[in-house]
Amino acid sequence: MTSAVVVGSGPNGLAGAVRLAQEGLDVTVLEAADRVGGGTRTSELTVPGVLHDECSAFHPMGVASPYLASLELERNGLRWLWPEVDLAHPLDDGRAGVVSRDMERTAASLGADARSWKKLFGPITRDFDDLLADVLRPVVHVPSHPLTLARFGLQAALPANVLVRRFDDEPARSLFMGVAAHVFGRLDTPLSASVGLMLGAAGHRYGWPVAEGGSGSIAAALVARLEELGGTVRTGVEVTSMGQLAEEIGTRPDVILLDTSPRGALGIVGDAIPPLVARQLRGYRYGPAAFKIDVAIDGEIPWTNDEVRRAGTVHVGGSAAEIVDAEGRTARGVMPDRPFVLLGQQHLADPGRSRDGINPIWAYAHVPHAWPGDATDLILGQVERFAPGFRDRVVQVVSKGTAQLEAGNANYVGGDIGTGANTWRQIPLRPRPTLDPYSLGVDGVYLCSAATPPGGGVHGMGGFNAAEAALRRL
Repeated sequence: MTSAVVVGSGPNGLAGAVRLAQEGLDVTVLEAADRVGGGTRTSELTVPGVLHDECSAFHPMGVASPYLASLELERNGLRWLWPEVDLAHPLDDGRAGVVSRDMERTAASLGADARSWKKLFGPITRDFDDLLADVLRPVVHVPSHPLTLARFGLQAALPANVLVRRFDDEPARSLFMGVAAHVFGRLDTPLSASVGLMLGAAGHRYGWPVAEGGSGSIAAALVARLEELGGTVRTGVEVTSMGQLAEEIGTRPDVILLDTSPRGALGIVGDAIPPLVARQLRGYRYGPAAFKIDVAIDGEIPWTNDEVRRAGTVHVGGSAAEIVDAEGRTARGVMPDRPFVLLGQQHLADPGRSRDGINPIWAYAHVPHAWPGDATDLILGQVERFAPGFRDRVVQVVSKGTAQLEAGNANYVGGDIGTGANTWRQIPLRPRPTLDPYSLGVDGVYLCSAATPPGGGVHGMGGFNAAEAALRRL
């Protein structure tokens, strides 16, 4: 039987493992940590019984993923849950822009820009599934829907701070810029509008759901599906060399998928990687980082705006101009006084994560790469700014800086939870300029992490695409 080893059990590694097992390969997944999941793990980080997602939390691309949908993971226990409002962005004057699967609810929050928002996002939302068929593949391919892709590409190529000029008022401007800030980088460079367009349209088409019981449920469902197909998962196995892989399974595997950073792949494969490929991987750039806090709160956050109190995801960053400035500073290695903060109220959709009136609040700030400081007070201050009295309800706070994030997941180099900078060059050409972005130039060995197309996000498509490349070679 043809054998395969997958190093790393994040969503890409598990998706790749399942795809190989579907074709009858004998698949073994090796995970360095004592639990599977990578960025999709859930733990009691503050108060016993209160569940916090360790990294990924909201899954617009997970519910939209063509491959994950094809697996019917509901049979393996995965259940998506939606809050009343998918996303909200509060402002200092008490207003807030919202993203909802109900486009009219979004439009109602945007006042004078309602028509402009619908004109921008209406066509993308309508054609979203066709767009995904092309966007979630390597850049170099024959498009399945060329006109849809071309229309999207013309707008996605713009800097976010240019595209946002079509809006006249702050709720729409800041709402778009907050979604665009998921690019984790400068918002005044080409292609920085792409993430805002994709995630905004995903919110209108599929919403921003959470997984019941926490993001760990996604990994658990994928493992269950893999085991149904005869695959196995072993935890507590840190892979450091190709020779070790043969020792772990008793033979040199026919296929190796590495759900690792390019740095991790270089460490494992070593000198077997051709010099040109190795040089390209060493030049791979990592981006700004996250500083994460998990908060146990008594009751709810007292947001000034009622719509924000109903939102599963909240962008805390103030005006569009303020976000552009903060993200620019972060990309340049300067910590802003008011960082962009992504906050989760997952318990609104999934109350089983709470206990005895104590609710989990998930939040992280964008900080410079490998920043050594403590952003806890800055994050709490940003929330207090739009929810006076928030600090008085805090029961416990647990913080993780950039070094701690990398220690918990080696793919998060310097605290970069996206496994790579989303620059205008690296968005289309990650991890290196090549027609086969998954190949490492070594027979049977492939990279499948978020460092490969289509990039970060819990969608499993990097793993699926790498597995398809391996199957074509076989």
